[in-house]
Amino acid sequence: MAESQLRKGALELIVLGTLEKQSAYGGALVARMNHEAGLEVSSGTLYPLLSRLKKAKLLSTDWEESPSGPPRKIYHITPAGVARLQALYSEWEKLSAVVAWVQAPRRQSEGRE
Repeated sequence: MAESQLRKGALELIVLGTLEKQSAYGGALVARMNHEAGLEVSSGTLYPLLSRLKKAKLLSTDWEESPSGPPRKIYHITPAGVARLQALYSEWEKLSAVVAWVQAPRRQSEGRE
């Protein structure tokens, strides 16, 4: 349960960070996360998050013709999304520092054995 909550929180950062690099449609985001980043994300997890981020005005969308099939909804990060991403990066750095601090004694004792 705690693992899923941590993953859910990190996923917002990952989606915003990915879209800051390059706008994309949902299917491309799933593929990039699964294949390039090695993070298993399903459409059922991603699309509700994209919808929530759009409703919060952190993302905007427009339509692009697809080379095959119907038009695709392309997601773009907004200025508010960039600000949220920066706040998430700051929080992630603090959390990472605390986790490293907590792990330090464990790592030291593992090195002695």
